[in-house]
Amino acid sequence: MHKSSWQSRRHRRRGQRHRAWFRRHGSNERNDAGAQQSTQGSSDGHGEAPSTSSTAGNSSVPDLPGYYFDPEKKRYFRLLPGHNNCNPLTKESIRQKEMERKRLKLLEEEKQQGKKVARLGFNTSSLLQKSKLGFLNATSYCRLAHELRVSCMQRKKVQIQSSDPSALASDQFNLIMADTNSDRLFTVNDVKVGGSKYGIISLHGLKTPTFRVHMHENLYFTNRKVNAMCWASLNHLDSHVLLCLMGIAETPGCATLLPTSLFVSNHAAGDRPGMLCSFRIPGAWSCAWSLNIQANNCFSTGLSRRVLVTSVVTGHRQSFGTSSDVLTQQFAVTAPLLFNGCRSGEIFAIDLRCQNQGKGWKATRLFHDSAVTSVQILQEEQCLMASDMAGTIKLWDLRTTKCIRQYAGHVNEYAHLPLHVHEEEGILVAVGQDCYTRIWSLHDGQLLRTIPSPHPTSKADIPSVAFSSRLGGSQGAPGLLMAVRQDLYCFSYS
Repeated sequence: MHKSSWQSRRHRRRGQRHRAWFRRHGSNERNDAGAQQSTQGSSDGHGEAPSTSSTAGNSSVPDLPGYYFDPEKKRYFRLLPGHNNCNPLTKESIRQKEMERKRLKLLEEEKQQGKKVARLGFNTSSLLQKSKLGFLNATSYCRLAHELRVSCMQRKKVQIQSSDPSALASDQFNLIMADTNSDRLFTVNDVKVGGSKYGIISLHGLKTPTFRVHMHENLYFTNRKVNAMCWASLNHLDSHVLLCLMGIAETPGCATLLPTSLFVSNHAAGDRPGMLCSFRIPGAWSCAWSLNIQANNCFSTGLSRRVLVTSVVTGHRQSFGTSSDVLTQQFAVTAPLLFNGCRSGEIFAIDLRCQNQGKGWKATRLFHDSAVTSVQILQEEQCLMASDMAGTIKLWDLRTTKCIRQYAGHVNEYAHLPLHVHEEEGILVAVGQDCYTRIWSLHDGQLLRTIPSPHPTSKADIPSVAFSSRLGGSQGAPGLLMAVRQDLYCFSYS
């Protein structure tokens, strides 16, 4: 009894101290705000009154442990722990509310996007005028024209036709990947009962005003997570899909070559489905298929502290030891090099002509401050684009091994997020962990557009995108495909 009465007196004294502090702070804040308004009013009679809520919520209001200041209601609220409470007010819920408010605001701005331009002073009429006057060469004109069209892209929902409509309503998109000609889209869907299912979407029907595509059914189903995937040209261009599957229980991880002819209605009549090849490669983080003639019919897998180059025809393997996990890979086409990005932040190239026993197989070395999640080699193979888990995107000159440009605005904390480089249009596309799709200019790194997700922001629902200058084949138009949850959206050029 003495203990309970002592605790009640202690709580009363603490409450009195908090109330006295709030009264003093509130009066001081009102006096400061009044003085600030009177000073600004006397100095500039034509200016607008400053927003007191933004200043109070950002600079003049101190952070109190266990309390949250609402700038709209201009008062403190107590932060409750996230358990044993009904509808608690936590930092995570406050952050989620702010992100949702920002997303809805950007969606409203998307409706007015046709009236905006990516660069100040550049619209359609001024661009044509400068081109006629000779101020712009053909390359600059095409690049700026693409930037204008990117800023005017409108979102349209794509209708997916399938023989099993109920599966489309329940299965969620996890990953999408367009092939070289951009007439097919390989998809990895999370099945409601557990596991992953694969499909191929034909993009030939992706035309205005009706955006309709067909999902081809597949005969392959797995309950293992896909760590990485890429197109593989074994029999012909993009004849297979290379998948790195995570091990589960007593089943080890493997790399699987999945023929696209296994998908129903996706191969010509009388054509037999190809053979599914599986290689026992446990713990693969990344994979890449080689189009280099010196490593013909070979693929690479990035493992924990090791790189494994495997020949599909002979089964011969080359192993290269590393000091960190290899999270991303890409083969060069003209030079016999394999570029790798590691968890330690190192980017290095393997000279495929060297044996794995030697010490001179590292041809190039670059360094980031965080784990590298994506590397993309530009067409002339003189520059390399890389991103890391700190949200940094850098363009490296491989001849001088120096960073020549950075692209600001990307958001990443720990996710394995890819980059999409399109040199023909001169743009860079990346989806951040905040579920925003950002488009930059390759030329100068300017952020051209930020596209919010059509669905509420969630770390489990990060969109997967694919951009192409010819969506649907050689006769297609440029645009961006975005898959999130059960929906597929197309952002096409107007």
